[in-house]
Amino acid sequence: MPYVRVFLTFARNSLVRDMTFRANFLIEAVTALAWMAMNLTFYLLIFNYTTSIGANTGWGRYEFFVFLATSLFVNSVVQAFFMPNANEFGELIRSGGLDFALLKPIDTQFLISLQKIEWSALGNFAIAGVLLGVSLWQLDYRPGWLEVLLYPFFIACGVAILYSLTIAMAAVGVWLGRNESLYDFWFYLTNFSRYPMEIYHGSFGTPLRIFFTFVVPVLVVVNVPARFLAMPLDRSMWWLAAIALALTATSLILSRWIFQKALLSYRSASS
Repeated sequence: MPYVRVFLTFARNSLVRDMTFRANFLIEAVTALAWMAMNLTFYLLIFNYTTSIGANTGWGRYEFFVFLATSLFVNSVVQAFFMPNANEFGELIRSGGLDFALLKPIDTQFLISLQKIEWSALGNFAIAGVLLGVSLWQLDYRPGWLEVLLYPFFIACGVAILYSLTIAMAAVGVWLGRNESLYDFWFYLTNFSRYPMEIYHGSFGTPLRIFFTFVVPVLVVVNVPARFLAMPLDRSMWWLAAIALALTATSLILSRWIFQKALLSYRSASS
């Protein structure tokens, strides 16, 4: 409960800060919505020339839009809660602000990860909800109660995987000193998660699918929850879900270990 209260305080303070600069908040929200509208228009144009992504993959027009809505949910949460703090972690190291974070009677990783929230990044949630509802209505397949319950659970798993990647990359700044390209590198990696894993096949695609499933597990971030709503369940789906659970736990443990090792290597700005 103390951590919940601290998080709610962070959320309130961030909202007050955003509302202090309303014009900037509105511009950021409109920019995020415009970016999503352009992406949606691009995919609508693609589906004017094809009925599915790949042959016999199961990803038709509305199945893919379920996938796209799921990607919006996951990335909106990560960009709202974690990316702003990860980007500022390098500045805390250089300025010595990390000294004060270490002195506070609270878990340092929790403090570093959630002290700032970008509320404007959550604007895509509304579009994602509408897109998901329309897409599910147009599908011939209707998910059952089990799939509906597992959908938000595996969205949370996807968020946890991306958070682990983000905090691990931010922690590397302790050794590098400057890590200003964090957001760009994170965007390049997570770009692979924006498409169904079936497109990664062949002599070039298969190694990418293996690498981005088991080494840097970004492919399971969106593919697993989207499949629960867009496609009937089969044995391969349950295997993929089990792999996603194992990779989520592994990612969280490994990122925690990297963060703790980074803190042990940190030298105070005043020392």
